[in-house]
Amino acid sequence: MVATIDLVADLGESFGAWTMGDDESLLDLLSSANIACGFHAGDPRTMDATVRRCAERGIGVGAHPSFPDLAGFGRRAMDLTADEVRTDMLYQIGALQAFATAHGTSVTHVAPHGRLGNLVATRADYAAAVVDAVSALDPSMIVMAQDGMLATEARGRGIAVGIVGIADRAYRPDGTLVPRSEPGAVIDDLDELVPRTVRMVLEGVLHAVDGTEIHIAADTVLLHGDNPGAVRTARAIRAALLDAGVRIEKLDSTFRDRVSA
Repeated sequence: MVATIDLVADLGESFGAWTMGDDESLLDLLSSANIACGFHAGDPRTMDATVRRCAERGIGVGAHPSFPDLAGFGRRAMDLTADEVRTDMLYQIGALQAFATAHGTSVTHVAPHGRLGNLVATRADYAAAVVDAVSALDPSMIVMAQDGMLATEARGRGIAVGIVGIADRAYRPDGTLVPRSEPGAVIDDLDELVPRTVRMVLEGVLHAVDGTEIHIAADTVLLHGDNPGAVRTARAIRAALLDAGVRIEKLDSTFRDRVSA
């Protein structure tokens, strides 16, 4: 059986006159995009342009909602209630849905960003809040998440889950990410990064920071787009996966029907 993987990156993170990342080049390498919805990055013009480019290329459009933390790029913990998380999700996903509708496409998945994305794996109230929002807006959307409480909550309510393997981040033995504040949290050595990603896709394993082997049955590989080497890294990983016989496809209704069966 041919291995299949979705390649996704966080896009649309520019704001006003300030530009982050080379989205145009990354779009040529991806099958899906997580698009910032204005709370950690992005603005209406950026959202509109990014969705339009995805629609033109047939790339899966995903919402990338976060804590309301524009100054901290969504990477700071915030003491929000579960209802605040739920309504913030509705606000952000709904905004992206408007642009998707305007460009003749739809929001296929939701992938919480940054610190919120970390906390939904371990906080049951936040996980439930995100699934509440997805269920209310469109239960056919796929929730992209790491293994943890959000994935469990979504599956328990009949929402399809795409497990995310993060190519350039170090993992702890328990499967959580090493915080960015700690040394070695981000991997930028292609000689390590590329074979590590291929092995994760083909074998479902990678090594944690202490050397132990952990299992990740990834449906999608996340390539961060907010660093100078993003395009080079994405190009190298895509080429290595194709060379290994992996088929690259977006997560869509076919995936949803398969995992929900």
